[in-house]
Amino acid sequence: MNKEDKKVAVLSALKKHRDPISIMDLLEQLGSGYAERSVRRWLAELVNDGKVLKAGQKRATRYQAVIFDFSPESLESLRYINQPIFKREPKSYKADWLESYTPNTTFYLPEAMRTDLAEQGNRANNKDRAGTYVKKIYHRMLIDLSFNSSRLEGNTYSLLDTKRLLEEGKEATGKLDEEKIMIINHKEAIRHIVDNAERIRIDANEIRTIHYLLSDGLIETQKSGQIRNEAVRISRSQYIPLSNQEKLEVQLEKICRKANNIEDPLEQSFFLLVHLAYLQAFADVNKRTSRLSANIPLIRDNFAPLSFNDVDKDSYIDAILCIYELNDTKPLSEIYEHSYLHSCKTYDIHAEDIGYDEIRIRYRSIRRKIISQIIKEKIIGSALKSFVNEQIIQNISDKDQEAFNNTVFDDLDLLNPQRIAGLGVTKQQLDTYLEVRSKDKSN
Repeated sequence: MNKEDKKVAVLSALKKHRDPISIMDLLEQLGSGYAERSVRRWLAELVNDGKVLKAGQKRATRYQAVIFDFSPESLESLRYINQPIFKREPKSYKADWLESYTPNTTFYLPEAMRTDLAEQGNRANNKDRAGTYVKKIYHRMLIDLSFNSSRLEGNTYSLLDTKRLLEEGKEATGKLDEEKIMIINHKEAIRHIVDNAERIRIDANEIRTIHYLLSDGLIETQKSGQIRNEAVRISRSQYIPLSNQEKLEVQLEKICRKANNIEDPLEQSFFLLVHLAYLQAFADVNKRTSRLSANIPLIRDNFAPLSFNDVDKDSYIDAILCIYELNDTKPLSEIYEHSYLHSCKTYDIHAEDIGYDEIRIRYRSIRRKIISQIIKEKIIGSALKSFVNEQIIQNISDKDQEAFNNTVFDDLDLLNPQRIAGLGVTKQQLDTYLEVRSKDKSN
């Protein structure tokens, strides 16, 4: 068992206890193979991630897993869904359920929930372009969303395995090829949404594009991105989706039109999550398509994205079955709320840890080219200011020039051998420049 799997085992052990427990009790439950020092580190990480609560100090410290509980109203629907399948009535697709939804009048997410989620998730200001926030936490979101969305489909890659696959291309041993492809496809679909945040539209073509990126190599080539022309059945369910291709196309168009008219990005996100999964427009990969599509309005409007972390697979499936068989959105809305609040905390911590400077990122190549030329040509003094100013006028938009100028001189002040990677400059060239600059300043 690798370290990430052991960390998961620690969380699983905590979830078996409704009351807080000490680390010594936890170690006893885990058994041999778990060093106290490692368990303490994993607990600290889980506390930081919001998955575990910590109370008390020193020997009185106790830990408790954050466990999601459905409301009594949701439990009533879940009790019906958890009956043996032969006790549940067959249900067909209800077009009138979609028709009954009036954007900005009908709401699946209660007002209080929308207000709370907006307070926690809204990262926009009037000057931000679409997708600005997600670029701050893109790397973390890419891993989290790829991992969790795949996990909800039964993928057995650990979070660490997913990170290594996406960052280094390293496959986990003993895993199926389909699992690797599933994760890589998530990466491509997420990148597509982020890269096109400023111009992306919620329409049938966009949904089909996301489906193509998610399903490529996992289903028959001719079915990727295409509305199905065959019947499908849902495992563990009495729900019977539409089977007529023309009707599916019509319903998908209606879903997109209604979604585009919803003003609240959170309600719009949840509406897509619900109705794309319910329609089952494609031969497979429908729920994955709904989960990533649900992030379009969040990413576009600079809200924290939804990564479906801290969502139990069985609870998620049960909530989806409530959509299919009862058209009851409440269980899924409670999962959405719980997971979204957790996502917000996770990304805020990550953004604070890494910091973010949009000007540095946007003009990285130009900045490096300028600094490289300064070092190689040993440009100093008044000539340095003139050179930088000339390059800025030629290459940088007016509104970004002052900020870019600051990044250049910040980098010049901090020059050292560890900071010349990517500049195409040798250590000898750097040493020569620093010596010339030092002599100029001493004169």
